[in-house]
Amino acid sequence: MKVVLAGPGAFGIKHLDGIRTIDDVEVVSLVGRTLDKTRAVADDYGIAHVTTDLAEALAQPGVDAAILCTPTQQHAAEAIQCMKAGVHVQAEIPLADNWADAQAVDKVQQETGLVCMVGHTRRFNPSHQWVHQRVAKGELNLQQMDVQTYFFRRKNMNARGEPRSWTDHLLWHHAAHTVDLFAYQAGEEIVAANAIQGPLHPELGIAMDMSIQLKSGSGAICTLSLSFNNDGPLGTFFRYICDNGTYIARYDDLFDGRDEKIDVSKVDVSMNGIELQDREFFAAIREGREPNSSVAQVLPCYRVLHQLEQQLAP
Repeated sequence: MKVVLAGPGAFGIKHLDGIRTIDDVEVVSLVGRTLDKTRAVADDYGIAHVTTDLAEALAQPGVDAAILCTPTQQHAAEAIQCMKAGVHVQAEIPLADNWADAQAVDKVQQETGLVCMVGHTRRFNPSHQWVHQRVAKGELNLQQMDVQTYFFRRKNMNARGEPRSWTDHLLWHHAAHTVDLFAYQAGEEIVAANAIQGPLHPELGIAMDMSIQLKSGSGAICTLSLSFNNDGPLGTFFRYICDNGTYIARYDDLFDGRDEKIDVSKVDVSMNGIELQDREFFAAIREGREPNSSVAQVLPCYRVLHQLEQQLAP
């Protein structure tokens, strides 16, 4: 399978590392903002073709699929561009930074019938899979999720400490992980959602602190705290409070309520959530099926984000 990857930044490199472990998949073109930096990454991963033009990459011979790790504001338009070129696409989270664009991507997917998947990685982390499987079997009943998404990002930097060409967003990017995961783990729609935010950053124009409350149809609740002002520890930490145990997920690792580690190494073929996400994308293409985390499955998350944005509007 011939794949194009756009965006050789921090997350693009995570995907390249994951793809290295997957048989019969070749990245044939790398798309970046500047040729020199893009070529340097391409050389590290043995990618022959580099370009600053996504259309040029999609036009390479035999391209089957594209993975978009570009700035948030480009995801929707580029996903549509890929599908209109006849190419299956996986867009990194978030699918869009507004409801209209998210709907537009879903519309084109329905028209083309191509695989369109969104990088909601939490669905694939072994830690969250372990909880999901037990909820599905009726062994656990989710009562509450308590989530902290904390970064120290007072300047516009990426996960590798490099300057960004675009501005990140607590609501449309980081909250998207939890809003989708809560509905996925509860197995039902979110019926109530509330949000408040702190002051806007004078230069970036975004809120640096935010609090979100969610409620599912059966009454499970979720409390999400987000901050770009928190000086460590950094990352997102999920506490599942269930009727039969408490579990804490820290990316791919899982602990019980007493902080004793749970072995999730047998949950899937890898302990790398990004790799598992990519494996699902390629498998769905080969098998002609809808992937987990398809645009249709995650679209309700973006409706909720839109509703929250309306609440936060001045």
